[in-house]
Amino acid sequence: MAQLEHRSRRKFDSNPLRLPRRSGSGVPWRPRLIEGNPEARRAQFRTAKPPKLRRRKRLFDIVFGAALIIFLAPLMLVIAVLVKLDGGPVLYGHRRVGANGQSFRCWKFRSMVLNADRVLADVLRSDPEARAQWERDFKLKSDPRITPIGRFLRTTSLDELPQLFNVIRGEMSLIGPRPIVTEEIERYGDAFRHYCACRPGMTGLWQVSGRNGVDYVRRVKFDEQYATGWSFLLDLIVLCRTVVVVTQRSGAY
Repeated sequence: MAQLEHRSRRKFDSNPLRLPRRSGSGVPWRPRLIEGNPEARRAQFRTAKPPKLRRRKRLFDIVFGAALIIFLAPLMLVIAVLVKLDGGPVLYGHRRVGANGQSFRCWKFRSMVLNADRVLADVLRSDPEARAQWERDFKLKSDPRITPIGRFLRTTSLDELPQLFNVIRGEMSLIGPRPIVTEEIERYGDAFRHYCACRPGMTGLWQVSGRNGVDYVRRVKFDEQYATGWSFLLDLIVLCRTVVVVTQRSGAY
């Protein structure tokens, strides 16, 4: 069993290093999805412990997350002032699903107007195209709720910096599945148990693979593959690729 586990991790980890750049894509690397029978995929990439129980992963989150908070503190202070000048609270905490299916408050710099819920309801009621996009992705590409400073924060992913405190608290990880809301659980089906085996990540396979340009089915597959084939090397690769994606503002809105 130990040999099988070792071969499975080695095979998974080596794939990203061999994948070529896709023409027309600003992202230099995309992980290879495993197609076929779900049980075959799980057998191929089964780990001895789920990522949420890996001590070195948690230690890395604490050390590197604390270092990032210290390093980025001046930038976060400037952002906080700009958001406050726009009126309203600086931070926005949205309920997300975490490890073991437990709910937690995921923090971001506020990027929406104060009456965002009412604005969204009006848009979904009056615009069928926007309603279809929301039902498909739980996102709007041209979202009328976003403030001017909020749009900049979102395209640069700077609005997610407060999640570093979620990482320190153990509610999130630096790398992991995309944090979802309870309405999305049904879409995950059997793959939800793999999602629950991880702490949601500030970044992950989805973020470095096209982000909002990736359809929902592939998002779920990325989360499942991460949970069943996690390795420390994979986390380092995703973290490095995240710098490239954020710099290029790939797929963010």
